[in-house]
Amino acid sequence: MSSDDEFDYGKDEQLRSREVTEGPDKAPHRAMFRAMGFDDEDFGAPMIGVPNPAADITPCNVHLDDVADAALEGVDEAGGMPIEFGTITISDAISMGTEGMKASLISRELIADSVELVSFGERMDGLVTIGGCDKNMPGMMIASIRTDLPSVFLYGGSIMPGEHEGREITVQNLFEGVGAVADGEMSGEELDEMERNACPGAGSCGGMFTANTMASISEALGFAPLGSAGPLAEDEARYEVALEAGELAVEVVEEQRKPSDFLSKESFENAIALQVAIGGSTNAVLHLLAMAAEAGVDLSIEEFDEISQRTPKIANLQPGGTRVMQDLHEVGGVPVILNALYEADLLHGDALTVTGNTIGEELERINPPTIEELDADFLYTVDEPKNEQGAIRILTGNLAPGGSVLKVTGDDELHHEGPVRVFEDEENAMQYVQEGHVESGDVIVIRNEGPQGGPGMREMLGVTSAVAGQGHAEDVALITDGRFSGATRGFSIGHVAPEAFAGGPIGLIEDGDVITIDIEDRTLAVDVSDEELEARREEWDRPEPNYETGVLAKFARDFGSAANGAVTNPGVKED
Repeated sequence: MSSDDEFDYGKDEQLRSREVTEGPDKAPHRAMFRAMGFDDEDFGAPMIGVPNPAADITPCNVHLDDVADAALEGVDEAGGMPIEFGTITISDAISMGTEGMKASLISRELIADSVELVSFGERMDGLVTIGGCDKNMPGMMIASIRTDLPSVFLYGGSIMPGEHEGREITVQNLFEGVGAVADGEMSGEELDEMERNACPGAGSCGGMFTANTMASISEALGFAPLGSAGPLAEDEARYEVALEAGELAVEVVEEQRKPSDFLSKESFENAIALQVAIGGSTNAVLHLLAMAAEAGVDLSIEEFDEISQRTPKIANLQPGGTRVMQDLHEVGGVPVILNALYEADLLHGDALTVTGNTIGEELERINPPTIEELDADFLYTVDEPKNEQGAIRILTGNLAPGGSVLKVTGDDELHHEGPVRVFEDEENAMQYVQEGHVESGDVIVIRNEGPQGGPGMREMLGVTSAVAGQGHAEDVALITDGRFSGATRGFSIGHVAPEAFAGGPIGLIEDGDVITIDIEDRTLAVDVSDEELEARREEWDRPEPNYETGVLAKFARDFGSAANGAVTNPGVKED
């Protein structure tokens, strides 16, 4: 492409990349590009960044070089100048249950920071952001929001489910198997056999855990075309989606279609409606709050509960059910759920998307099948739902005045009351569970695992799975100021705010205090008077930070409250 007039760059706006490609004084800059194989035609084209977190750290990301190649091809074929660059990733599943899990949420921020920085420094015009593992996706979307560059989000795709004794299994079954072995309910040999079959190839964990939840949400928010979340990682359709994402990225630059043009309060409400309808991960609460804060959209944690109360759960996927993302894709994918909500007036059909059309127009264009037309035993109609209310509950009370998050995964009991056993970290709680001390009715509290106290809000899938594996998923409660994995099920309440390290009431409770959880009334309370809590507060000392130097110390200082998304951006952070 040799001249500006071959492209309509939108209202005569000059491409930012011309700062490094145009004019005699940019000869040194062009020489650097020529060394990488770019030519005169590229210098007249929009520069599209393709940040790629490919790594041999996790199956979620191991194939992303191939996905990125297809996106780069799409950019090139559409007349763009594709520039690939890398960023980090952390495997939540591999770091789970170790101190390394503290890096997970921090990686969301570092991914956003790195993509923002490279895009700014290299004067890019647009982005195709690629995500595979849990924190890649919100990190990439946050970067697009911050830069406000025309952007398309591209998911790497879900893993195929494994198979064991004729049933589909995922890594969730392995974590619960660890607890079953400790309790004598499963042999080590069977666990070994499951281990060898649970993860058969590349792709993100197969259930409606955090990765698939965020991929689904990218469609509802408008960051990705409808239907793009469904194709599996090793399916040829995944690479067709990637090619089309690259082509669309050139279009959105030409039209100057930016995240600020389509992200709105309505699009975030659509994302929440989808989350609660599919039984999505509690982590999406944290990430959507952070993304909304970055976008300047006024969104509170209470609104998740308000939307959940009016939006039924209509998909029964793992961890509460048995089906996985592949099963949803085979019957039409996320658009089937979105269309059911749209037809029931539970979705804002006029919310814009990255395509330039509203989500209602996109649904009408692709015309997905209705749930009534499908023979899918894991999907339910809005009129006859799996649950009358959505999966997310926000509980408040004297133990969590800033809120806490629970996901209803099955036919959960709505009330739990019992004596508390307090642990100052995950390791001691895990040891207690594995030694077989857990009894029906117990309430296990794990504190000082919040954004600042951990730091990083470790996910507690090891503990919750061990409890579930011992048969206590429905009669033992777990509460933390950290997080629970998207694969968690049962009475697991996370994101308790304020966190213990910040002086929250969760830091004041003692062994033997009685805690009441009332899901219907949305309350989380400890049976201790205000006067007694205040007396304990006067005796309380903030724990010493776990890290004095390095990246963990930096983020312990910078994280805000989980009630506001645990953001670190000074411009949007609220303590």
